[in-house]
Formats: sequence, C-alpha cells, structure tokens
Amino acid sequence: MNFKSVNNVYFIGIGGIGMSALARYFVAYGKQVGGYDKTSTEITKALEDLGVQVHFEDDIALVDSKFLNPEQTLVVYTPAIPNSHSEFQYFKANGFNVVKRSVALGEITKQTQCLAVAGTHGKTTTTSILGHLLNECNAPVTAFLGGISENYNSNLILNGTETTVVEADEFDRSFLTLAPDIACITSMDADHLDIYGDASELHKSFKEFSECIKPNGKLFVKNGLSLEGITYGVEDNSDYEAQNVRIENGAYIFDLKTPQNIFEAFTFHLPGRHNLSNAVIGLAMAIEYGCDIPDLKTGLDAYRGVKRRFTYQIKTKDFVYIDDYAHHPTEINAVHAAVREMYPNKSVLVIFQPHLFSRTKDFVDEFAESLSNFDEVLLLDIYPARELPIEGVTSNWLLNKVENLNKKLILKSEIIQSIKKSDADIVLTLGAGDIGEEVKYIKAAFSNEG
Repeated sequence: MNFKSVNNVYFIGIGGIGMSALARYFVAYGKQVGGYDKTSTEITKALEDLGVQVHFEDDIALVDSKFLNPEQTLVVYTPAIPNSHSEFQYFKANGFNVVKRSVALGEITKQTQCLAVAGTHGKTTTTSILGHLLNECNAPVTAFLGGISENYNSNLILNGTETTVVEADEFDRSFLTLAPDIACITSMDADHLDIYGDASELHKSFKEFSECIKPNGKLFVKNGLSLEGITYGVEDNSDYEAQNVRIENGAYIFDLKTPQNIFEAFTFHLPGRHNLSNAVIGLAMAIEYGCDIPDLKTGLDAYRGVKRRFTYQIKTKDFVYIDDYAHHPTEINAVHAAVREMYPNKSVLVIFQPHLFSRTKDFVDEFAESLSNFDEVLLLDIYPARELPIEGVTSNWLLNKVENLNKKLILKSEIIQSIKKSDADIVLTLGAGDIGEEVKYIKAAFSNEG
C-alpha cells in the first residue's frame, strides 16, 4: 500500500481515539481528510478545527465529492462499525481501497523502527510515557496514542518519521498486523471474550503477537506473565526494576535497576503502583532504543499523564475529584489501590458506567467485588458502544451483587446532585463510555467548593 499516491483519506468512525490519531497524522502530511462518526465530541470538534470535514449521519450524500474518487481515496474503518453501515457498504462495492485502522497503522510502521506496547491494561499510559520520553530525547518519533496526552493535548506526538510508537491492540486481533523491533506486553487478563471466547484464546493471540517481532528484536514482559522475554516490574527482582520506592510530595521517587546498572532518583508524578510499572517499561524500552539516562530522568519528571487516566480534576485540601477510563475489574482495582495509597482513611465515592453488555456479563462477579471496595457506589446504565442489549444483563443486576450497602443506580442527569448529597472526601468517575463527557460539568459544579 503506497500512501504517497493517496490524496484523500476518509475515516468511518473518525471520532475514535485511535482513528483520530491516524486522521491527525494524515492531516500533518498534507492529505485531505474527512469522515463520519455517530456523535459530535471534543475529539471530532478538535479535528474540525484542523480543517477535517466530519458529519454525523450515515449518508453517502453527505460525503464531499473529493472523497468519491476510488483511485485517489483511501478509506479507513474501525471494526466497531457494523457491517450494515451504508457508507461502509458503498465504499466496498465501488472499488475503493477499504482497510481496517490496524492495517493502515501497520503499513505506516513497516518502514520505521517500531516500538509497540501490548496488553489488556496499561497500553495507553505506557505508550504515552514512551512517546514522551523519546520526544524529550529528540528522537525522530511519531507516537500514536490511545488517549489525549496532558503534555501535548493530542493523541499524536510528531517529531519525525524514522521511529513509530504504537499501541498494539488485542481487540479483533488487530496487533497481529504489526512487526515491531521492540515490544512489551503489560498484562494478559481476560477481556474481549466476545471476540476470543475464552482466556486461553486471548493468551494464544499474545503468543502470536510475540512472534510478530522482527528478527533480532526484543520483547519485554511484565514479571509473572507466562511468556519468555526481558522482565520488568516494581520491587520484584525483574531485569528492569523500580527499587527503593518512596513517596515524596505526592510523587514517586525510585531507583531503576537495569541488567547492567542501577540509576538513582527518578521522579514520577502519577499515583498508583500500576502506573509506576508503566513508567519502568517506558524507561526500559527507551534505554534499549538508545536514550541517555539524564534525558530520561528529565523527561519522566516532566510527564503529566493522559486525560482520563487518574486525572485530577479538582485537588483541594477538603475535596478531590479524579476521573479515570477504568472499565475492567483489574483496572478498577488498580485505581482503588492508588487512591487508598495516596489518601488513606479518606471516604471514597465511585461513579461507574459499565462498558459493553458482554463485558458486564463476562465479569459481573469481578466487577461487583472490585466496586465493593469503595465506601459509596453509584452506577450508571451500561454503555452499549457497538453492542445490542443482552437479556438480563443490566446495571441493576450488577448493583445487586455489590456488597457495599451504600449503593444506588442513577441517571447521568443525577450525578451532580448525588455527589452533593454524599459526605465523601474523594469522588471518582470511572468508565470507557460517554461518562467522560460529564466530567466538565462535574468539575464546573464543584470547582468553587471545598
């Protein structure tokens, strides 16, 4: 696939975080970019500000004529789009080059030195740390992020084209299109069972991904995973390991052990041991890439995180509001552990929006167990995303399994009033659906309080 011969790129599902990063990439290289998404969001508005034409009805008549020339237009789609989508069917039936996002990303990475981050949790934070570190070391890097970086206010870091940093997404087995030089696997917890059926098939796909690494490439694995590779972790005798970890002024200070040396006094500002683990693998991959330690120390200290990844929206002496993308029981547990570590003996309210009927069904007991750890639980209805309802699978079903007595099912319109009725010191909003759109309203309602 030769992108140089393509003048126009049209995206079906352009508002997705991975799709919009690709759209930004093509805009930066002078292509005409347009697309469809079902709803207007902050992401689509930001694309429109860049000159991207976006519409929100599935209607080929709304597509600008310049995108209707099959010889000059590449069509990129997300697998979240249903096969019945009329624009998708039109482009397939009329001779256009129609490819999945993962295929387009794979083509971009083939001619570069590629660093890929895989895992059911931790991909976005790790990718953003790694992309930021390479950028701070002035590497010629393009980093495609699965979230909006706080440092760059973008899901694309663009400092050159010789090296790419990408999330290797296990959904729909998309990561098998990549051929990285350096890769890591952060976790292999069961997820996407609507795609894989069971955990063993998911594990098998990660093994297949590990075999996609180029000859003489390197694979890093979180210590404890059932794959061979260079290990990393936090105070657990890994090849790359955070040692002597302490908290000073709300930040982690730690020493980094590598297979050859120990480098002292790195500073990292994101709470949570899971995030510290992500920092370790970001540093490990950057060191293997060839970055210098002093630059990495400066870069890590300057790293500010990813929006909706343990993002402090309000942080005062009397009231803290944190927003996070956590949508799997393991992720919720990690957020809970981070909050308890940073705020021992404080009362914590969680507002959670389950994401996908299938995920809720597959992990209902695990969700209930993880939510029961909080002092107060407010549940929103399940966000369906690409799915149709499953009989009997509801937020109320999940709520009944939560052991916490201080629990309630609410509407999005009731969030602010429910927080006002609570005595909690810490408020969390969690979920991968449209709960993120409520954050600005919650922040505005409570910014002058506490």
